[in-house]
Amino acid sequence: METMRALVIPILWLLTALANPAVAAALENNLQKHPSPYLSLHGADPVAWQEWNAKTVARARQEGKLLYVSIGYFSCHWCHVMQRESYRNAEIAKYLNAHFIPVKVDRELDPALDARLIEFAEKTRGISGWPLNAFVTPDGHPLYATLYHPPSEFLKILMRIEQLWKDDRTQLVQLARHEAIKPTGPGRPRMDRAQARTHARQVVDEALKQADMFQGGFGEQSKFPQVPLLGFLLSEHARNPDPRLAEFLTMTLDVMARNGLQDHLGGGFFRYTVDPSWKTPHFEKMLYDNAQLAALYLDAAHVLGREEYRAIGRRTLDFLLHEFRDATGGFIAALSALDDHGVEGGAYLWSEPQLKAVLNREELAAYRGYAGMTGAAPFDNGWLPLQSATIAELAILLGRDPAAVETLVHSAEAKLRDARARRGLPRDTKVLAAWNGLALSALVLGAREDNRYREAAQSLHHVLATQLWDGTQLVRSSVAGTTGGQVSLEDYAYVAAGLTDWAVLSGRDGDWQLARHVARTAWQRFYGSRGWRLQENSLLAAEDGQDVVSDGPMPSPSGLLITASLRIATALKDSSLRRQALAAANSGHRQISENPFWHASVVAAQLQAAGVKPP
Repeated sequence: METMRALVIPILWLLTALANPAVAAALENNLQKHPSPYLSLHGADPVAWQEWNAKTVARARQEGKLLYVSIGYFSCHWCHVMQRESYRNAEIAKYLNAHFIPVKVDRELDPALDARLIEFAEKTRGISGWPLNAFVTPDGHPLYATLYHPPSEFLKILMRIEQLWKDDRTQLVQLARHEAIKPTGPGRPRMDRAQARTHARQVVDEALKQADMFQGGFGEQSKFPQVPLLGFLLSEHARNPDPRLAEFLTMTLDVMARNGLQDHLGGGFFRYTVDPSWKTPHFEKMLYDNAQLAALYLDAAHVLGREEYRAIGRRTLDFLLHEFRDATGGFIAALSALDDHGVEGGAYLWSEPQLKAVLNREELAAYRGYAGMTGAAPFDNGWLPLQSATIAELAILLGRDPAAVETLVHSAEAKLRDARARRGLPRDTKVLAAWNGLALSALVLGAREDNRYREAAQSLHHVLATQLWDGTQLVRSSVAGTTGGQVSLEDYAYVAAGLTDWAVLSGRDGDWQLARHVARTAWQRFYGSRGWRLQENSLLAAEDGQDVVSDGPMPSPSGLLITASLRIATALKDSSLRRQALAAANSGHRQISENPFWHASVVAAQLQAAGVKPP
């Protein structure tokens, strides 16, 4: 009897569990050993984080719960703040685990999901940024999106949404389906040169309308480099010289290089500044920003005739080679905004005692004036070196010989660099296919004048061809030999563009064939009769049908793929690939006319498709 009783009780329990999903096994945190440095940081959270995959969505359907999808990245300051304040808060974690299916996403591993939810947040609430926190229905419709909140506010939001879901689920599901981003299939009026030029004028006019003609760049609060748009304006000025563009581009490039966006000691650029005068950066450094900015300054040196821009471009490439390149020849994703002690900007800031401990009296006096480190320190942890004066200006102020002042400044910089090298700075070591495609394009541009960059480009080409491409498809990410992430249109487009740039430089048929193979695969997987897909198999509803993909911090992947495909088709006389690219270029006219500011890369592709000669 005891044996029978021992068998019956577990069987009854199992039948009850199968009949009642509410008693399914409790969720556990699945991120402890994740290869993504960002996701693994959340492995010790009391929140039972799940990965974004079909199994997780199926569980949400089974339990009838909303998915709480939190998207961030390794070098995001406010992502770390929200982790510290909320996701390691026992009360909040308990509530999340009980009432939602919590999902953590590294935006750099799933750019298509990130783009969809960012678009949803912008269209429904007018917000954008990270951490991006979205509530998604079990059938894949985004319901509500928000950003950072302090813990007390965040818990109230969770409780309010959970109560609404409990009280009126049917209405919320209908609302979410109504708010879904509607797919729009591509319309195709005939593309001609006049239409392409009209779009180009619209981009230029809108850019000048939104330009900050006093401080450079765009916007009245925070300032992002907006490299795709600046690059387009530079090309337009080269094609049709315009003094308005020359003035604006020169001012913007100058202020980005002289103020706080650029790291004047270690090289490279930060992601953006929180102020309109470009002096207060958000301290993360991203591969995609630095690759694009290196190329922009190298191009600007030629178009605007400013040799100092060439030096900035080369210095940025050198920074990437020194700080971002890993042992394989690939380039890692980012450097954190926080130092090893969790201090934002701690690796870059200098207090008065720190300066005096490193520099002698003469060096300190000279460097203060040169780097703008006078008056009250603007940051809690000291000053960020800028470029506030030229050597000639400083020599006049100090009443010293310019050569002597230059010697003092260079000596101070060398000492400070040595001291800073001993500070710890966390690194996101993912090698991302898309961003390495951008890096390859930048290195190829530099290779025209320095063989070091050619050698680095050749090494990176090998990484892309052998580690991130398996002969039939790309992988999104590699970390210490472990591949992962959700490959997307972005990966194929940027890699195809980089491979094309390298093939032009090398002239080898095998390199052209690889570029064509990647481009053709991209068209097969991400383009169809309903337009562009950001990824193949989305777990969100209503995925297909973008007739144009806009620019962001990086160029439009659809625009870059069209441009690369036309170049490949011309080199290899591939009429099929050319027809495909021309057909896709004949799309998005309404979207471009309504919002030309965000479609510069697509318009550049349309100009090429219409036969407008490059500058």
